[in-house]
Amino acid sequence: MNQHTCEHARSYYSATAHTQAAYPALGADLQADVCVIGGGFTGVNSAIELAQRGLSVILLEARRIGWGASGRNGGQLIRGIGHEVEGFARYVGQDGVKYLQRAGIESVEVVAERIREHAIDCDLRWGFCELANTPAQFAAFRAEQQSLAELDYRHETQLVGPEQMHQVVASNLYAGGLIDRGSGHLHPLNLVLGEARVAQALGVRLFEQSPVLEISHGASVQVRTRHGTVCAGSLVLACNAHLDELEPRLSGKVLPAGSYIIATEPLSPAQAEQLIPQNLSLCDQKVGLDYYRLSADRRLLFGGACHYSGRDPQDIAAYMRPKMLKVFPQLADTRIDFQWGGKIGITANRFPQVGRLLQHPNVYYAQGYSGHGLNVTHWTARLLAEAIHAGHSQGLDVFSAVPHLTFPGGKALRSPLLALGMFWYRLREVLG
Repeated sequence: MNQHTCEHARSYYSATAHTQAAYPALGADLQADVCVIGGGFTGVNSAIELAQRGLSVILLEARRIGWGASGRNGGQLIRGIGHEVEGFARYVGQDGVKYLQRAGIESVEVVAERIREHAIDCDLRWGFCELANTPAQFAAFRAEQQSLAELDYRHETQLVGPEQMHQVVASNLYAGGLIDRGSGHLHPLNLVLGEARVAQALGVRLFEQSPVLEISHGASVQVRTRHGTVCAGSLVLACNAHLDELEPRLSGKVLPAGSYIIATEPLSPAQAEQLIPQNLSLCDQKVGLDYYRLSADRRLLFGGACHYSGRDPQDIAAYMRPKMLKVFPQLADTRIDFQWGGKIGITANRFPQVGRLLQHPNVYYAQGYSGHGLNVTHWTARLLAEAIHAGHSQGLDVFSAVPHLTFPGGKALRSPLLALGMFWYRLREVLG
């Protein structure tokens, strides 16, 4: 692994990140109650939750804290676990469905509470709008709004008809929207870096540039890196799309999919106000969805184009700019200052995988957030800590009850087969 690949992607986020303490590489044989592998939202917040419960924790990150999706994503803090959880009633029952619906809401509040309690400076702004690409999608927003009301959702929601969409976004593409004042957007890299500082203050020992080479299972787990070993009673696998073959029983259940973002030059205050009048984060309903928002310094951050082929575009800006201009043709003369991509973990049913290994019950994992990682990582981290500390977590049992398929085709054919399937769904979408 060369040094360049170990540093953060050259993104808007890394260019505007607060000063980050460089954590050392593991260079000795150490012991802890729990070893966490992965320095993204799942791993760092699992470490926080475990340390708050009095357990000693060592966290190993192969590159830098927040190197993966946690430090590269669209920064959209949106309620929900993923796709419609009602479809999992056959596995979790109606009470389980209600739990998952509440978790999708309360997980956002966990993030907000952590930011507030520890004064983490990460540009948090409230307000999100779902965008309907078709009248049928807009009609479905009415049912969604009603469902939120039945859950006693305490934040304001507002349906926006097609004739009022200029109040939300300066684009003529959309058939309506649903504003949610309880979701929002933030600077994800500054959030995870701030949370790492919280973990360290709680006594968590964090090590960067420490890729795990081997895991030896038993009553205690031995985790070996190039220059040291961690012996722990429990292990948390928090690698998501970057698990690779470290645990083959899990890696085949998550497909690393590429997602890409461009950031414009700073817009004038008038231009930013005209483009997204209420400074909301926005996301449409397409299979290959568009998501976008304004940064704190008034750049348009425009992302999407989920790639399942395993190959990134050679020129991300050239690939993403036409998508941005389809939404905002008025930005034709606007410069692109940053372009970057990353891998998100996609599951076959678009539902996160959370639980423990049947063969090794002291090994816990959470992965496959399928685009909802910013909030759900914080929730699953709490469940993992509950289970490790108390020996049981009712919430973990609900998540674990949902079965997950292994993607067909083995490591070599997984991505091409899914890419073919997604092409079919997009073709159906285009043909209407």
